[in-house]
Amino acid sequence: MNTLKKTLVLFTLAMGMALPLIGFAQSLTDGEVKKVDLEAGKVTIKHGEIKHLDMPSMTMVFTAKDKRLLTSIKAGDKIKFMVISEGGKMIVTDIQPAE
Repeated sequence: MNTLKKTLVLFTLAMGMALPLIGFAQSLTDGEVKKVDLEAGKVTIKHGEIKHLDMPSMTMVFTAKDKRLLTSIKAGDKIKFMVISEGGKMIVTDIQPAE
């Protein structure tokens, strides 16, 4: 019985860590790259609604969490991206090509 309890606890912890990742994947937003400023670490994106931030569709400049996110994109690329609000700034944490 002790082994069963330990297994259930580990399973519960694992699911607790996995569920936010599932929500993360579902929070990707469609966008089109308008401009990339690699030196400044900024990207201008025309995007659809960002539901988890309650933000309507618009074109705006985002800061990249890591400049390396910007090395494989260019103006005109269709993308899916993840953005978070950190200290009042909109930070792009992931960029993937749209399929």
